[in-house]
Amino acid sequence: MSLEDRLEQLRGEIARISPSEALARSRAGAVLLDVRETEEIALGLPETAQAVTRGYLEMRIAEVAPDPDQEILLLCAATTRSLLAADDLRQMGYRRVAAVQGGFNRWKDEGLPYVLPETPDRDALQRYKRQLVLPELGSAGQARLGQARVLLIGAGGLGSPSALYLAAAGIGTLGLVDHDRVDRSNLHRQVLHRDDRVGLPKTESARLTLEALNPSINVRTHPVRLDSGNVESIFADYDIVVDGSDNFPTRYLVNDACIRLGLANVYGAVQGFEGQVSVFPAGGRPCYRCLFAEPPPPEHAPSCNEAGVLGVVPGIIGLLQALEVIKLATGIGETLAGRLLLFDGRNTRLREVRLGADPECRYCAPGRKFPGYIDYTHFCADSARENHEHESSPRN
Repeated sequence: MSLEDRLEQLRGEIARISPSEALARSRAGAVLLDVRETEEIALGLPETAQAVTRGYLEMRIAEVAPDPDQEILLLCAATTRSLLAADDLRQMGYRRVAAVQGGFNRWKDEGLPYVLPETPDRDALQRYKRQLVLPELGSAGQARLGQARVLLIGAGGLGSPSALYLAAAGIGTLGLVDHDRVDRSNLHRQVLHRDDRVGLPKTESARLTLEALNPSINVRTHPVRLDSGNVESIFADYDIVVDGSDNFPTRYLVNDACIRLGLANVYGAVQGFEGQVSVFPAGGRPCYRCLFAEPPPPEHAPSCNEAGVLGVVPGIIGLLQALEVIKLATGIGETLAGRLLLFDGRNTRLREVRLGADPECRYCAPGRKFPGYIDYTHFCADSARENHEHESSPRN
């Protein structure tokens, strides 16, 4: 059977309704699906329609219309694709399907309401094609990624994978804070950098890599050591902070500044074969101090220089941090707020621990006035000394 013969047959079998009737039915509860391609939808989307491209209709229909008795209205540019789509849905068991006669062309000609979705340009359509087709993301979600401003603390083991995948995903502005320079011992895990950049500031090496990966994003560098004097001026231009630092003074400083400025804090840490990740929400609880009211003893949390680290472990944790950033930026899914995810690479296991907010937390408890920044190096050193003295004292 030729295509024209098949279409003639479908015209006799599938109900066809006018755009105005489709608008009325969709407002009354019918599902109106626009099955045109993303480039076509950039010209306008009927006000009550959901965009599900023709090639993904069969895979996505159960998400948008799980009930086979749901009334489904199909719309394309004219009528051809909507008839074929309606026939496919009939074969899948959907009993109440109809095609919108004349499609979006007639819809627009009749002056019916439509919106111009925020659609990426041609380069972006090609670059992000595989994630644009995700119904949870789409053009609107991609636009939110483009508007996001994310600051990464550290361009090292955690910051490298996070930055690479956030740049690839289309985060509009990526900031990088790191005062260090590339060392050859970094290269087994800090994949932003290359051997020919040994000695270069890490922020500059990272910028070169990220701009080469995705020239459309804005990469900002802060080649400084983060401290109480500069933290607010740096953080003020961002929405989300990714803490990839490797020391407790910086983690407490990042936590306190995020609380002060109302920013989400995506936390990660690694040691040896193990890692952990969580989200401390903007303006919410719990915070990092609820997890660690004071630093653990040094022998329980040695640095990577002291204890070593398997290079792929920060890669895994950094990618989980990037995933949390994308969820925060787009509103997709459930973040790790209130949960601590623990990873053990020796047996490839993930374990989740629920985090409760400390009702007495000096920084995030309701009604508490921000107590100000402290000398974080002395705070961590004093806590370590007190822990050591406590553990070495005689016990009854």
